[in-house]
Amino acid sequence: MLILYQYVAPGVMNFGSPHGYLVEDDTDIFPTPDPHYVKKYYFPIRDLERSVDFEIKGEDVIVFLHIQKTGGTTFGRHLVQNVRLEVPCDCRPGQKKCTCYRPNRKETWLFSRFSTGWSCGLHADWTELTNCVPGVLNKKDNKLKNLR
Repeated sequence: MLILYQYVAPGVMNFGSPHGYLVEDDTDIFPTPDPHYVKKYYFPIRDLERSVDFEIKGEDVIVFLHIQKTGGTTFGRHLVQNVRLEVPCDCRPGQKKCTCYRPNRKETWLFSRFSTGWSCGLHADWTELTNCVPGVLNKKDNKLKNLR
């Protein structure tokens, strides 16, 4: 089983460019050097261009770590509403959660507030998710097996 956590942080990154980043000179906030401005974050290109194989038909689960005030709510909604999948998430009007099943069975591939709700508590952090997610997923799997 692959549990994937995604942290989106400030850095030199542009999804529109062919390599996923821009030349650093193009992204400077100040066109001329400002002696009072010091860059706080530096992300090497090798860290920004990592790839992970995700098997939606396998046992892999994406765990969405929501960090407040980073656009996480919008990104979380896009995961359940706008990602083109073989079996898209089922989002019904008036419901806050969507059902995101794998193409070949009734198991979830996404662990987020928009698919499983706040299963690990409101705004659960990395430590809480790490300790909580496996238990919640096992409990859901056992309930489905007992219903069959």
